[in-house]
Amino acid sequence: MTGARWELLPHGADVGVCGIGRSKAEAFEQAGLALTAVVTDPKTVAAENSVEISCAAPDDELLLVEWLNALIYEMATRQMLFSRFEVRIDDHQLLAKAWGEMIDVNRHETAVEVKGATCTELKVAQNANGEWRAQCIVDV
Repeated sequence: MTGARWELLPHGADVGVCGIGRSKAEAFEQAGLALTAVVTDPKTVAAENSVEISCAAPDDELLLVEWLNALIYEMATRQMLFSRFEVRIDDHQLLAKAWGEMIDVNRHETAVEVKGATCTELKVAQNANGEWRAQCIVDV
């Protein structure tokens, strides 16, 4: 098992986000970072202010969609980008803190706007090595 990380997955006109971690919560945190990476380089985003986020769903896959859509909502309404996440998951209930800052067009080279997380290629699962993978396609 390797460390926590995120990946962007190619997908036609949209983009796939994937978080990989030692726990389901860590995979969700990394999926949040991958979401930021669709918009801009997460390394350019300072973790200055925190926002609390909570959501629930009937299963892990739909919980990932709810989580990412909650982040997209916070990014849009607060005009913020996030670079650090702390996620707790308990029986399909997610409580999280996201740290970030206001969008600064002089420092954050924004690529695209994410409209929403979808159920396309949606997967939350633990592999044989014990790593958790949380992925889906986001509409851009």
